[in-house]
Amino acid sequence: MKFQRLALIGCGLMGGSFALALREAGLVQTIVGFSASDKTRQRAVELKVIDQACNSVAEAVQGADLVLLAVPVGAMHSSFAAMRDVLQPNTLLMDVGSTKCDVIAAAQAALGERLSCFVPAHPIAGKEVAGIEHAESTLYQERRTILTPLPKTGIHRLQAAHEVWTAVGSHVSTMTPEAHDATFAAVSHLPHMLAFAAVNALMTQPQGAAFLDMAGPGFRDFSRIAASDASVWRDILSANHAEVLTQVAYFRAALDQFEDALKLGDAQALQHLIQQASDVRSAWTLHAGNACNTASETQRS
Repeated sequence: MKFQRLALIGCGLMGGSFALALREAGLVQTIVGFSASDKTRQRAVELKVIDQACNSVAEAVQGADLVLLAVPVGAMHSSFAAMRDVLQPNTLLMDVGSTKCDVIAAAQAALGERLSCFVPAHPIAGKEVAGIEHAESTLYQERRTILTPLPKTGIHRLQAAHEVWTAVGSHVSTMTPEAHDATFAAVSHLPHMLAFAAVNALMTQPQGAAFLDMAGPGFRDFSRIAASDASVWRDILSANHAEVLTQVAYFRAALDQFEDALKLGDAQALQHLIQQASDVRSAWTLHAGNACNTASETQRS
């Protein structure tokens, strides 16, 4: 398996790391890239992440046998539409979006007969710093990548996607788009929103800054993902809002139990709730491929 031309649409952390990993593995001959920012495109060339900067999505995709769409989920539809007429029938097209149902809907609306080229993907990897400067070839090693194939996805196209992500070091799993979005609303999207809300709640208080000045490792660990990119997480939470709201309801019910125990002065009930959570967390083991030094989608651009 070797590709002649990788078209990187979105020259940031995720896309740049994929390009570097593929090059290091010797699986691509030429890498071209497009980003909305000319400065980013030129920086990608300077850092030797891409061989050539292109001025449009269509220019980059023209003649490519592998395309990676590494843009925020809110920009997926326009990107699909821009590449539709130049995608070759045998091109493998993948994305790195953190939500899948909305991305697939965008592809279905924009790609027309080239929809069969698309294998939706979500690599569970990231850093707390964004941008092409932080791209590295090892970003996807020992991480999980989830594929959510479409009914039109052929077995050979799916196998090619599996082989590509395996080649860059990922453990590959397959899920339905619906199961993916429900899962990550629970274990990623809601936790991020809670971190944002907790920090905001702290800082709305008159003494919030003074409280923050006294915070220790517990607050640091809990709030780390609150430092995530605002526009990226705006798009993720908006795109997966139905599943996130489902998780909000579960969380609110659990929080109500703690609130009731505190109001009633019921120390036994409070200890029981804490012990429940402690037992689950103590028994949980980070599965191979899920390990990550930082939050999976802390910075995705």
